[in-house]
Amino acid sequence: MHISLKKQGTFGVLGAILLVGSLFLGFTLQTVSEVPGAKHVVIIGCDGMSPDGIQKAETPNMDALMQRGAYTMHARAVMPTSSSPNWASMLMGAGPEQHGVTSNDWRPDKFALAPTAVGSGGIFPTIFSVLRAQQPSAVIACFHDWGGIGHLFEREALDIIEDTDGPVNTTERAVAYFKAKQPDFTFIHLDHIDHAGHKYGHGTPEYYKSVEEADRLIGEAIQGLEAAGMLAQTILIITSDHGGVGKGHGGATLAEVEIPWIIAGPGVAPAKELTSFVNIYDTAATAAHIFGLAAPDCWIAEPVLEAFGSP
Repeated sequence: MHISLKKQGTFGVLGAILLVGSLFLGFTLQTVSEVPGAKHVVIIGCDGMSPDGIQKAETPNMDALMQRGAYTMHARAVMPTSSSPNWASMLMGAGPEQHGVTSNDWRPDKFALAPTAVGSGGIFPTIFSVLRAQQPSAVIACFHDWGGIGHLFEREALDIIEDTDGPVNTTERAVAYFKAKQPDFTFIHLDHIDHAGHKYGHGTPEYYKSVEEADRLIGEAIQGLEAAGMLAQTILIITSDHGGVGKGHGGATLAEVEIPWIIAGPGVAPAKELTSFVNIYDTAATAAHIFGLAAPDCWIAEPVLEAFGSP
């Protein structure tokens, strides 16, 4: 893996910081477990995509992933069912009670609830910094279609961060990076379904069309992984941050709380509907499990081991 001397120097300083931080956050730098055959993880988060959206829209790519992988349409977001608290939970392996991200207004230096633990960057530790600490040479990427995502992680832990304009550009930039760098871990955020929900309403024809567009873009990402020579060694996770009711979300109804969670790739049980409970923050722990990382003690998430054939 080629890393410039400048980048290596950055990693060296960051690695030392994260190594010291790891002693306080309660994880060691030893491999706990890993999934054989998996070298890459790609998480595609579709903002506002509900299980109803997948079930009623035409989604051939997600349907195919469910056939060759494991899934549930009954995973749950955290409360409140707003974007920042849930994207933070997905990346931080914990809920708002632990990480302190309670609204979309949250910033690392602007919050009402202090985090229970602080790692690199002065925030609750994310999967990005955990991976960087334990695998310093990993190539880590984030392409996001909503600016708020960029506040929710330790920016120095990533090789590339792009706040892109629109879902098509987001996907194209990610695919280009697949081909150029074959990243170990990529997080892709698509925002257009949430826009459709707010503008037209959840459960409308326009909303379902936006889900179909997300499915098309997921297909493009899969094709990009194939072209980059990564697909056979990549585990894909497709999920969301919340559903919605009418033109909004943030409440406590099942339509807002339940989210899809799909995982496919080497080592994943095929055509398996998950019976174990999955919370949004379990996504971080599952990624850590795939990479063989020790999770921080401050995380409450558990890896979704049933997806890999465990009882």
